[in-house]
Amino acid sequence: MDEGWLIAVPPFLVAVAVFLLPGLAVVLAGWNARSLTPYLFAPAISTAIAAVGANIAPLVGLAWSPVPVAIVTVAAVIVAIALRRWVGAESVPRASVRTMFALVGGLVAAAAIIGAQLTHVFVGPENISQTFDNVVHLNSIRLTLDAADASAFAVGRTSDIGFYPNGWHSAVTLVAQLTGVSVPLAVNTTNLAIGAFVWPTSTMALAAVLFHGRAAALIVSAALSTAFGAFPILLLFFGVLYPNTMAYALLPSGIAGVVLVLHARSGPLRTRAGVLLLVICAAVGLSHPNAFLALFAFGTCVTLWELGCAALRRRDRRTWIVTGSIAVALLTTGAALWRFGRTGSTMSGWGAWQSTAQAFGEAALVAPRGYPITIATALLLLVGLVIIVRGPSQHLLIGIPFGVAAFMFILVSGVPAGTFVRDLVTNPWYNDSYRLAALLPVTGIPVAVLGALSIVDGSRRVLRRLSLPRLVPAAAATVAAVGLFGVGAGANVTATAAAARDAYVLGPGSSLLTEDEWLLLQRLDQTVPEDALIAANPWTGASLAYALAGREVLERHIFGERTEDEMFLDENLHDIDSDPRVCEVVDRLSVTYVLDFGSQNVFNRADSGLERAGLNDLTESAYLVLVDSEGPDARLFRIEGC
Repeated sequence: MDEGWLIAVPPFLVAVAVFLLPGLAVVLAGWNARSLTPYLFAPAISTAIAAVGANIAPLVGLAWSPVPVAIVTVAAVIVAIALRRWVGAESVPRASVRTMFALVGGLVAAAAIIGAQLTHVFVGPENISQTFDNVVHLNSIRLTLDAADASAFAVGRTSDIGFYPNGWHSAVTLVAQLTGVSVPLAVNTTNLAIGAFVWPTSTMALAAVLFHGRAAALIVSAALSTAFGAFPILLLFFGVLYPNTMAYALLPSGIAGVVLVLHARSGPLRTRAGVLLLVICAAVGLSHPNAFLALFAFGTCVTLWELGCAALRRRDRRTWIVTGSIAVALLTTGAALWRFGRTGSTMSGWGAWQSTAQAFGEAALVAPRGYPITIATALLLLVGLVIIVRGPSQHLLIGIPFGVAAFMFILVSGVPAGTFVRDLVTNPWYNDSYRLAALLPVTGIPVAVLGALSIVDGSRRVLRRLSLPRLVPAAAATVAAVGLFGVGAGANVTATAAAARDAYVLGPGSSLLTEDEWLLLQRLDQTVPEDALIAANPWTGASLAYALAGREVLERHIFGERTEDEMFLDENLHDIDSDPRVCEVVDRLSVTYVLDFGSQNVFNRADSGLERAGLNDLTESAYLVLVDSEGPDARLFRIEGC
C-alpha cells in the first residue's frame, strides 16, 4: 500500500467501529458470549441501528451525530436482554482454539486482501469515482453533513427524491463527522470498511449457519470472499452503486437469518431468530430496496422448499394447510413487492448483451461480464454444484439462493429486452446485468464452500488410511488454507480490479473531473465567498463544487428537478451580453458565480447534457469576469453588472 494511504487509517478504523460496536453491544446482551456465530451478525445489526437512528433523529428534534446511534443502541440492548431472558440461558460449549483462529484469522486475512484490492482500485485515498451516479452520492453526503440530517427523507433532496435509502449515507456521514476528513476520503474509507470488514464477516455468518460453525467452512468462506470481481469491486466500478454495495454486503447475513428462523427448535428461539431477521431486513432495505427484494426472493424459495419437504414427511392435513397458507402469503407479498419496486421504462432500458448459453456459463462459474475465471474457484463451484445435484436433499438449501441469482442473471444478460418474463422478474434492478451479476458471489460462495469441504473431508479420509503422523495432516490443512487465500489474486478479481481502477484515475481526460478541474475546485475556499451561489453544470462535474469545496451550487444533480428560471439559465447564460432576460433570471436566482468546465461531460458523448449547453465554453466579458482558471477548460467567472 502506498504511503499516501496512511491518512486513511484513522477514518477506516472509525468506519470499522461504526459497523462493529453498536452490533457488538447487542450481541453481548442477547447471546452467550461463548457463542461465536452471533458476533458475525454485528455489522448487520450496527447498520440497522445507524440507519434507523438517522431516520428517527429528525422526528425527535436531534441532529444527526453519534448521539442518536447511542440511544438506539441502548434501546436495542434492552430488547436483546429481554429476549435472552425469555429464551433462557444458552448451553454453549467453549469454542475450540481452531474455530476461534478460523474466525479471527480468516477475517483478518480476508480484510487485508480485500483492502489491498480496493486501495489499488481507488488509486489514492481521496480519488473519486469518475462515474455518473457519483455526482448525487458525493453531494448528498455534503448535504447531510450541512443539514445534520441523514434520514432517508433528507438524503434524496440532492436529486429531489422524497425517500432515498440511507444506510450507506448514514455510515459515511458518521465517519466524516467523527474524523473531520474530506467527503471523498470519508467515502473511500467507509467503502473500504464495507468491502474488507462487513462483506467477509457477513459471508462467514452464512457459512457458520449453513455448516454449523465448522472451522474449515469459516476459513474457506473468508478466502472466497476475496475471490470474485463481481462483488464488491464491480459495484464500486459501475454506476457507481454505493448504496447497493452496502446492501449486498449484508445479504449473506440476511440469508443466514432466514435459515436460523427455519431451523429454530422452539418458539422462543424462533422469536429471537425472527427479531434478528427483521433487524437485518431493516439494514438491507434501508441500504437499498432492490437488495431487500433479492433477500425476499432467496428467503421465499428457501422457506417454500423447507416447508414443502416437511409437509411431504408428515403428510397430515394440518401441515399442508399451514404450508399452503404460508406459500400463498409469501407469493402474494412477493407480487406486491415486485409491483411496488418496478422502475420506469426510461431507467430500465438495459438490454441483454450475450447469448443465453454464455450467460448460463458465466453464472455457473461466477465470472460475469466476460471477465476471466479463476481456476480454483471454478473447480470448487463445479464440485459444489455436483454435490448439490447428486447429494442429500438438504444440500439444496445451499444451492437454492444461487439458483435464483443465476436465473435472474441469465434472464437479464442472455434474454432479449422486451421479453415478458425478463421484464417481470428483473425490472426492479433496472434490467441491469451489473446489479444482478453482483448477486452471484453472494449466493455462490456457499456452493463453493460445500465443494471445498467435500474435498477436505475426502483428503482427510485418504490421509487417515495412510497412517501418517498427526503433524502431517495438520500441516497439510494449514498449507491448503493459506494457499486458498491466493484466490484473492486470481484472474477473475485482478482483471475486474484493473478495469475498475480506470474509473478512479484523475488525469487530463478523466470523465467527470479532470486534474485541472480538481485543482480549481480545491481553490474555491479562497476564490469564492461562503455565501455565494454558483451556477454549475452537473454533467461536467462542476456541481461537485458543493461536495468537494463546500460552496453551494444551483443544481446538485443531473436529474434534479429544475425551475423555469433554472432551465432558462442552463440554456442561455452564454447570451448574458446580448439578452437582458439572462440578467433578470440571474438576479431572481441570486447566482453570483459560474463554473465553466467546457463541454466534456461524464459520458464523453456529444449528445449528452445539451439541455445545459448554455453553461459551457463561456466567453469573458463585462458581465462574466474571470476570477480563476486552470488549464484551457477549467474556469471560474464572477457575474457582475446584473
